[in-house]
Amino acid sequence: MTELNAITHKGTTLETAPTLYIEGSGIRFAYRRLGPSNGTPLILLQHFSGNIDAWDPAVVNALAVDRPVIAFDNAGVGRSTGQTPDNIAAMARDAVTFIGLLGFSKVDLLGYSLGGCVAQQMAAEHGPLVRKVILVGTAPQGGEEHLLAVLKEAFSQTETPDPRLPLFFTRSADGQAAGKAFLNRVYARKEDRDTDSGSAVTDPQAKALITWCATPDTEHTILRAITQPALVVSGSDDTMLPADNAYAMFRAMSNAQLLLYPDSGHGALFQHHAFFVSHVRTFLDA
Repeated sequence: MTELNAITHKGTTLETAPTLYIEGSGIRFAYRRLGPSNGTPLILLQHFSGNIDAWDPAVVNALAVDRPVIAFDNAGVGRSTGQTPDNIAAMARDAVTFIGLLGFSKVDLLGYSLGGCVAQQMAAEHGPLVRKVILVGTAPQGGEEHLLAVLKEAFSQTETPDPRLPLFFTRSADGQAAGKAFLNRVYARKEDRDTDSGSAVTDPQAKALITWCATPDTEHTILRAITQPALVVSGSDDTMLPADNAYAMFRAMSNAQLLLYPDSGHGALFQHHAFFVSHVRTFLDA
């Protein structure tokens, strides 16, 4: 905790915060910490192929106004060392290791896409550690996914400036405008940017997500083990992990709320970032 206490994080942003490192269990984790020093930390669990700089500053900075927020690279991702696991359970164990190294005994989780699967595993297995959980654009074990098909379609659109435009945003004028604004925000940081992921990260991550969804869980064992308050969020037109997943999670968990955003895809939290931040704050503060 010495490293954390030596640095003032309030007033920093995702674009300006220094990249910090902490090491344990053979892994050197890269992370950025924003917001005040007091309060329950909100740990961000990132999507397939994403790193710290793939988070939207409009979301992260606004959430960090009144709570500690920590974005990090899990094992093997970005500037973190170690090997990226090919299964959700191991990713969850590495995330718990990271949280333990920071000395936290109680955290909130915001898991997006692949990170939402990891968050489910953590909340189910580590009840005393997790206070509340936010699951965005994700799927339960045994849920529906179209990862490879959607990726193939997105990368075939060579005229687009960034594959995240078709991956995360609808084709409507509003969706595309929101996507371009999102890209401007995520590229605002010019120095000390995180390291992009290659196949050593994306191959095992794809296997982990596909296996998670291909593994039947008709009894919803993991979801029913999540007794913490949960906020489930999805875009109405998510082609990668469809909104039916969100409704299934909402129904299976004992203490969940459900939000569906209109005319939005996998990046609904970025397209409707002001609404999303407001809803998350209300949920976490309740």
